[in-house]
Amino acid sequence: MRIHFIQTVLLAAILATTAAHGAADAAPDKLGKSTADHSKFKELNRTFDSGPEVTKACLSCHTEAAKQIHQTQHWKWEFINPDTKQVLGKKHIVNNFCTSVKTNEAACNSCHIGYGWKDDKFDFNSEENVDCLVCHDATGKYRKPSGFAGLPVTKDTEFPAGSGKIVRGINLTEIAQKVGPTKRTTCGACHFNGGGGDGVKHGDLDSSLEAPNKDLDVHMDVDGNNFSCATCHKTDVHQVPGSRYAPTAKDKNPAHLRGKDNKYNPATCQSCHGQAPHQQAKLNDHTNKLACQTCHIPAYARGGQPTKMWWDWSTAGKLDKDGKPYTEKDDDGYDSYMSIKGNFVWKENVQPEYVWFNGTVHYTLVGDKIEKTDKPTQINRFEGSATDGKSMIWPIKMFRGKQIYDPINKSLVITHLAGNDDTAFWKNLDWEKAVTMGMAKANTNFSGKFDFIETESAWPITHMVAPKEKAVACVECHTSNGRLEKIGGIYMPGRGSDHARWLEIIGWLAAALTLLGVAGHGLIRVIASQRNR
Repeated sequence: MRIHFIQTVLLAAILATTAAHGAADAAPDKLGKSTADHSKFKELNRTFDSGPEVTKACLSCHTEAAKQIHQTQHWKWEFINPDTKQVLGKKHIVNNFCTSVKTNEAACNSCHIGYGWKDDKFDFNSEENVDCLVCHDATGKYRKPSGFAGLPVTKDTEFPAGSGKIVRGINLTEIAQKVGPTKRTTCGACHFNGGGGDGVKHGDLDSSLEAPNKDLDVHMDVDGNNFSCATCHKTDVHQVPGSRYAPTAKDKNPAHLRGKDNKYNPATCQSCHGQAPHQQAKLNDHTNKLACQTCHIPAYARGGQPTKMWWDWSTAGKLDKDGKPYTEKDDDGYDSYMSIKGNFVWKENVQPEYVWFNGTVHYTLVGDKIEKTDKPTQINRFEGSATDGKSMIWPIKMFRGKQIYDPINKSLVITHLAGNDDTAFWKNLDWEKAVTMGMAKANTNFSGKFDFIETESAWPITHMVAPKEKAVACVECHTSNGRLEKIGGIYMPGRGSDHARWLEIIGWLAAALTLLGVAGHGLIRVIASQRNR
């Protein structure tokens, strides 16, 4: 009895000790990085029927956020170039993708960080028009469908009316209660889809960067650095550095701490890597002429998503044998022709073109006089040279196509492509109606005549940074017909355009004379030694 009693006591003690250790060793509840659980805020515990209602609730705590947003390019869609004084931005420029935001606001402005911008009556001073969720959604469920002027749809809605197509409503309460910091997916919702679809515009920004591996981007590698966009584009009072209208082409500043040296651009390579990033001195000799991206981004559109390289609007408007609009696909399943858009060419793993670039970009705007020639019109021209002391050799995507042109006024025109009215091109495939309405809404002179002109636009390549092992090899440039064959103003050993026949002859003669001299000297030494014997 005594033995059994002792055993029972010992067993109870062991179990108690084990339980105590188990409780002590148990992992604590996993906590999020945020210091606030928005699902516990009473302001967000309600049904929201519109985006502005959510913003009003956000502003009850984040009282200054909308005022900060109002000062940003993301809100204004306007930028005054400090060098050229051109007023730029999506409201002002014409491109060779969907040509212009103007007159197409209800469709294009689904990528604006505001609500309800459908025409020139939009109130840019309204704080409740600011869209907080478009940048801070953490659920991946937030949507602003094209055609709704940047407003989310909260109830299932037939759109376009009478089409039978249903746009599903989203739960704004659920999304508002789970907001968080910006992510690649929130930034990418717009920037990956610029120009009308995934990967269309930039070439170095597409959905493959939502979860890239190291081969695609060493900075955003999900198993490595896992940078978000804001890691480099470090914001300050909602201002996002890194403008494509006036990029920092040559950063002469040292590496610096983000949040401390705010006078420097945090989005350049040098802001982290400094002016001498390589262990080999010879490689560092290249950093005064070559942008880092020139060597470290050997190709763009590398993630499996192709990018558009050509868009021909002049072929739009064709109908099938039944008199209806149609679509054709290429061998990879991508649209190669659409009645409402014309012909396209898509490409993957594209080697960039290269230019001297000093950060100044000149744009061809509506009303600017242009002559139709046998060469493409440059919608935006990168300024730079080998001698201005401000330029670097940069990689670019050169996008080419054909778009509408006024041959009488000799200027580019704005076309009314989207919308539910009868003048929108997608509805009636009538260029005359679409151009007339587009120019009227833009309040711009139009002669009534139109033609098509070939154009090209340049886009700097700065994302999809490859591992150093896959950087551009020396021989890819120092060779005949290499990557930098067309870059002027410099001498590059091994390059075909730097090949001089007379210099080569002199070099070979010098080598031959040297060889003869050495042979003669050796012969004399041999003869002299024989005589001495």
